[in-house]
Amino acid sequence: MSKKIFVLDTNVLLHDPKALLKFKANDVYVPIVVIEEIDNFKKDMNEIGRNARYVSRFLDALRERGKLCDGVPLGEGLGKVFIPLTREAVDLGVTVGNRADNEILKIAVDLTKKMGDKVVVFVTKDTNLRIKADALGVPAEDYENDKIMLEDLYSGSADYYTTGSAISQIYDKDEMPLPEDLVGIFPNEFVTLINSENPKQTALARYNSVMKSLDRLTDMEPIWGITPRNKEQTFALNILLDPNISLVTLVGKAGTGKTLLAIAAGLLQVADKRIYDRMLIARPVIPMGKDLGYLPGDVGEKMRPWMQPIFDNLDFLISGSEMAGVPGYQELITQKILHVEPLTYIRGRSIPRQYMVIDEAQNLTPHEVKTIITRAGEGTKVVLTGDPYQIDNPYVDSNSNGLSYLVEHFKEQGVAGHVTLKKGERSALAELAAKLL
Repeated sequence: MSKKIFVLDTNVLLHDPKALLKFKANDVYVPIVVIEEIDNFKKDMNEIGRNARYVSRFLDALRERGKLCDGVPLGEGLGKVFIPLTREAVDLGVTVGNRADNEILKIAVDLTKKMGDKVVVFVTKDTNLRIKADALGVPAEDYENDKIMLEDLYSGSADYYTTGSAISQIYDKDEMPLPEDLVGIFPNEFVTLINSENPKQTALARYNSVMKSLDRLTDMEPIWGITPRNKEQTFALNILLDPNISLVTLVGKAGTGKTLLAIAAGLLQVADKRIYDRMLIARPVIPMGKDLGYLPGDVGEKMRPWMQPIFDNLDFLISGSEMAGVPGYQELITQKILHVEPLTYIRGRSIPRQYMVIDEAQNLTPHEVKTIITRAGEGTKVVLTGDPYQIDNPYVDSNSNGLSYLVEHFKEQGVAGHVTLKKGERSALAELAAKLL
């Protein structure tokens, strides 16, 4: 296969600062205007600013190996990176639009004309810019190195048809050896055992990768006034309450109970059982780490509009408990059982013995998710919830968001568990709206 030439847009490097290393043995061109745009973001105190600074430092280090205008090797098995120093006077026939975008397109068009048989591909996360490139005859692609196709996303559970005697066995002993024909199963994956002759006879189990067995899920007592309403909620509570699982991801549409289950399990383990010292809850502020400054008040007051769905869930849980009548979240905050914190402030910290809930995690980039997970100290459990179909962050989509990325990359790890919740339980109206709208 002949080598390709990839021309990168600014947003690719701001999305993934290590993108230059993701194009294998192909050469990568970074137009000089991209460097100028990156420089404009370097002083931002958010994730984009940090990415811009990383890219600048990385390119500066490459100068020690040679001239960037002539191409500098990126390493073994990789191609070269080029930063063209001149802008060719290519007439795009485009008089409107962003000046920087047009300058980047000029480089792509010029390389397409110069390189002959070599395929030149323009890579950008800007949909409209891909359309403009296509109109100019330049092949354009989205940056897909970190994409996980949503239809192929690991669900966390599977159905297995078996005999009635096998189901009777797991009810008698609460476990059974992993069937030889049940292949491709991941640690902590849930299995619904179904009698092939009588489909109404079923059992719910979880794969124990250490013992190579299926462990039956038993009935559980209500947790802060709630009990699971379907098997996926049963699966979710099972891993949320297992102290041996330190990373939990819950994916599902609105109303499936993701956040409510995560908070209920956290209250039980923090307030009642004292397994963790505190419950830390955070939601991304879009754009992450930026808009808080425009709201009045201290951090708590700034976060209140973003955290109100969390407070609603807390009040719902407490209204069915012995603390009824007490403003739920205020009492919990006063007792230091609950702490609300912007994700902006999490970088550089070590967070031990806490139960962390990151709600709306579909709005995070893979790099932001990595930043959060690497903050977890000894004895900390991290729970991420979200709906990949409801994304507000303009820099990610249903296939490139950090939550989907995390699910796929941790599915083979024994410390992690995942559940896809399918059935809405908020109300009949909410479920109908989720299906029809």
